[in-house]
Amino acid sequence: MTQNSVHQRINQLAKEYHPEMVAIRRHLHRNPEVSYKEYKTTEFILLELEKLGIETHRPIETGCIGVIKGGKKSDRVVALRADIDALAMEEFGDAKAEFMSENEGAAHCCGHDAHTANLLGTAKILSNLKDEIEGTVVLIFQPGEEKLPGGGRLISESGILQKLGVQSIYGLHTSPQYAPGKIGGIYGNAMARPDEFSLDIIGKGGHAAAPHLAVDPIVTASQVISALQTIRSRNINPLEPVVVTVGKITGGTACNVIPEKVSMLGTIRSFSQETAHFMAKRIEEIAKGITEAAGGTYEFKYDEGYPAVVNTPWAVDAITDSAQQLFGEESILWMPEPVMGGEDFAFYLEHFPGAFFLLGSGSPKADSQYSWHHPKYNVDEECLLYGSALMASVAMNPKAVAE
Repeated sequence: MTQNSVHQRINQLAKEYHPEMVAIRRHLHRNPEVSYKEYKTTEFILLELEKLGIETHRPIETGCIGVIKGGKKSDRVVALRADIDALAMEEFGDAKAEFMSENEGAAHCCGHDAHTANLLGTAKILSNLKDEIEGTVVLIFQPGEEKLPGGGRLISESGILQKLGVQSIYGLHTSPQYAPGKIGGIYGNAMARPDEFSLDIIGKGGHAAAPHLAVDPIVTASQVISALQTIRSRNINPLEPVVVTVGKITGGTACNVIPEKVSMLGTIRSFSQETAHFMAKRIEEIAKGITEAAGGTYEFKYDEGYPAVVNTPWAVDAITDSAQQLFGEESILWMPEPVMGGEDFAFYLEHFPGAFFLLGSGSPKADSQYSWHHPKYNVDEECLLYGSALMASVAMNPKAVAE
């Protein structure tokens, strides 16, 4: 086949398999499993791969690897990755009513059900084109993207990808910001490192009517939270993208009681370890100064999250080249700036060159323009036509590995 006819065949196969991808996505959406508990999801994926005659591996407890050996002998090995876990949350939304989560406390409100269905669709396409594949394609169905230490880290450190000879790796994420058929690409920094911290403000409990006899940790905590924002505005270069957010605060039991302690959880988003460590240091310094001034104490804990996702330039070119060949030049939308959300795809990029891109999935008709992790998060399933075809094309693109 010529390159042009291969792309035509890929698009044709994506259309043929689209109903199956939609059915798979809805099955997974109905039956979500949270990070590192994806046992039934893993068994479902393994069964689908086995139907296609694809060699499978299970290097860690959940998740799995599929290996497609092409008909054209080569040492070329390209990996494609999808994450399979759901979030620990409840969902709602009329657009998802017929396939809403049936597992209490778990929901696919980040698109991982679509990622998994998409990669299974890619597997079906590539299985039909096996004779045209040079070398090997490795399919990674990864658990635990939503929770530290990150399934990407566990699989990267298991040695399975090195053993299989992976030379480059590609991944995607659905995006409500773009319509189906649009691909969001970016060179270099793509997604931030999402570090986490916990901070306890410890005061002295007492009666709400006699605050002078207590040390109020609620007032102190409010001062700390406000002061944390000065790190971004006064301690960091204004041109450097960073975020400090306190996402949870708990304390107190009644309107007339000053509690003993207030606890908070937060996140630091940045693009370098040096900046992240500096921000953590400043958080503790601010907490120490304000709590001591109030007569209280504090306890601080900082946990490093995933590294930043930094795309390899030639791997981005492979994605955009394939997208243009499949869908036309207008399909590429260059991201104006990195996303401050985190992604454990970063761990793969510490071991292999590669790139991560956004797959347009937002539309009014599917009510799928809500942000990631929103309880109404949904995808326009038309995106599976484009994502599966693009992943298959990238896997076969001569530009997808370093020369």
